[in-house]
Amino acid sequence: MMMIPMALLAAGLAQQPAGGPPPDVATISARLGPCAADFTVSDADGKPVYTATVHVRVRYGFMSLKRMDLEVGTNSDGMARVEGLPAKAKPLVYDVSKGDRKTTVEQDVASQCQATYRVSLK
Repeated sequence: MMMIPMALLAAGLAQQPAGGPPPDVATISARLGPCAADFTVSDADGKPVYTATVHVRVRYGFMSLKRMDLEVGTNSDGMARVEGLPAKAKPLVYDVSKGDRKTTVEQDVASQCQATYRVSLK
């Protein structure tokens, strides 16, 4: 049986978060470019909303004729990420919803390629 020095064991335990590892952020990729949008969705009381839906229709290409619908649900911390968005596209309108609560957020990827949104569903 191998003995682990107590200092090494204490150092390893100190690096681990008390509540365990944070949940992975739910992510979907359009695979069209370098832009992204990060969402943190909460309710009226400021608590994270689990399984809220973030939906966006991406119009891109010549005359914006190509279209792609993307949808991702939030994790237990109310977080979701949409990535791989084209740097040149019409402004994106995200529909964020859970049940009968809904709101929209707009992103112009030409001026704001990397966006972060805190969304409150009321």
